[in-house]
Amino acid sequence: MLTYPQIDPVLVAIGPLKVHWYGLMYLVGFAGVWILGQYRAKSPWSPIKPEAIEDLVTYGAMGVILGGRLGYIFFYNFSEFLKDPLILFNIWQGGMSFHGGMLGVFVAMWLFGKKQNCTMLQLTDIIAPLCPIGLGAGRLGNFINSELWGRPTDVPWAMVFPNGGPLARHPSQLYEAFLEGVVLFIILWIYSSKPRPTMGATGLAVFCYGCFRFFIEFFRMPDAHLGYLVLDWVTMGQILSTPMILIGAGMLYFAHKKSA
Repeated sequence: MLTYPQIDPVLVAIGPLKVHWYGLMYLVGFAGVWILGQYRAKSPWSPIKPEAIEDLVTYGAMGVILGGRLGYIFFYNFSEFLKDPLILFNIWQGGMSFHGGMLGVFVAMWLFGKKQNCTMLQLTDIIAPLCPIGLGAGRLGNFINSELWGRPTDVPWAMVFPNGGPLARHPSQLYEAFLEGVVLFIILWIYSSKPRPTMGATGLAVFCYGCFRFFIEFFRMPDAHLGYLVLDWVTMGQILSTPMILIGAGMLYFAHKKSA
C-alpha cells in the first residue's frame, strides 16, 4: 500500500484570500488551450486565426463553468435542487460535472462560431485535442482534494484517503488523469496533426473519453447519494458515458464517410 501524500488543498493563503490547487488546475487547462490553440490556429486548415483564440478561450471557460455546474445539479443532485433551488449558486460547496461542462462548451462554440462565421464543429475540432490538458489537471486537483477516490482494493498501489475512511482504495483520480489527460491528449494530438474531415477530431474525442470514463467507473466509487443505479454495478458516470461512445463513434464514421 502506498502512503497518500498529504498536500494542503490551499496553495497560497493571504488573509481571507485563498488560492486552491483545484482552482489553479482550471487555469492550467485554460492556459493550455490558449497556448496550443494559437499554435494550431496557424495551420492552413484552421477556421479561425490565432488572434481569435483568446476570445475562444473566454467563451469556452464560460461554457465549462456554467455547464459543469448545471450538469452536476441536474445529473447528480437534482433531488436537492428541487428542495432548495438556490444550491445552484453555492459553488463554494463544490460540484462540477464533466458531461455538463462538455455540453456547455458545445453551446459556447455554437455562439462563438456565429461570431466567427464558422460552424460549431469546426471550432470543437480545434479545441478537442487541447481539452485533455484541463481534464488531466482537474483530476490531479481531485487527488489533492482527496475526493472522487476509488473503490476498496488490495492492489499494491492502493491508498488510504483522508476523506475515504480506513479502507485502502484505488487512486482512481490518477487513473483518470493518465487516461483522460495523457493518453487522450496523445491520441487526439497525433490524429489532428494533419487535415481531417470536419467533426472527425470532435467525434474521436467524444468516443475516447466515453470509453475511458466508462472503464474508470469500475474502479471509482459512485456518488454516495446515488450509488449503483442498475444491476448493482452501473453508475451514473457510465450511463452518461454510454451515449458519448455511441455518438462519438457515429460522428467519426460519418465524418470520414462524407470525406471519402
